[in-house]
Amino acid sequence: METVCIRADISRPTLYKIEHGDPSVSIGHYVKVLRVLGMVEDLACIVKEDRIGRRIQDESLPHRKRAPRTKRSKGDPDAEAW
Repeated sequence: METVCIRADISRPTLYKIEHGDPSVSIGHYVKVLRVLGMVEDLACIVKEDRIGRRIQDESLPHRKRAPRTKRSKGDPDAEAW
């Protein structure tokens, strides 16, 4: 385990938290450990197949609403251009 800590440039307590799935550890530390273990490609597979995560992400995107059309009067010079 010390070898993983040294190669990933993290402390032993951080590696312990990663081993136990502690969400307080930054994703960067998880990626460092995966890189040291030769498993970074597996992370890409997980992200690619995360349908629920994508649905949640899409729901949080802002929904834009169009402004209502304004009625132009017949005397308005811009109304003739339309």
